[in-house]
Amino acid sequence: MSMEKILNFLKANPVFFFATVDGDKPRVRPFGFYMCYEGKLYFGMGTHKESYRQIKANPNVEICTANANGQWLRIRGKAVLDDRPEVVAKAFETMPQLKQIYNEQTGYTIGLLYLQDAEAEFADLQGNFEKLNF
Repeated sequence: MSMEKILNFLKANPVFFFATVDGDKPRVRPFGFYMCYEGKLYFGMGTHKESYRQIKANPNVEICTANANGQWLRIRGKAVLDDRPEVVAKAFETMPQLKQIYNEQTGYTIGLLYLQDAEAEFADLQGNFEKLNF
């Protein structure tokens, strides 16, 4: 299994759920942005959002998505914030509509992160299971 398999599953199932920790409570919300850059899996959210503050306080995150065939992907790891200009440029290139949200007119800034010590799990209703550390 490779990063390519993870990216293909995310591409085929573009809405996934992103979980953070708020104190001792989980918080989950739908996300749609991801990218692979420099061999790392990146996600992003507005720096003005609770999810961003939660990641700064506790970097443990998890995402999950599923398809109509009963297969799912779960990824967990430690979020590492990365605000380098070249990463932001790559995010805007990957999903140009982000520029409509994060710009000087709105005053919003995108916060990007990659997963460190990450683990991906593919599973299905038939009991198949595959794991990848990256």
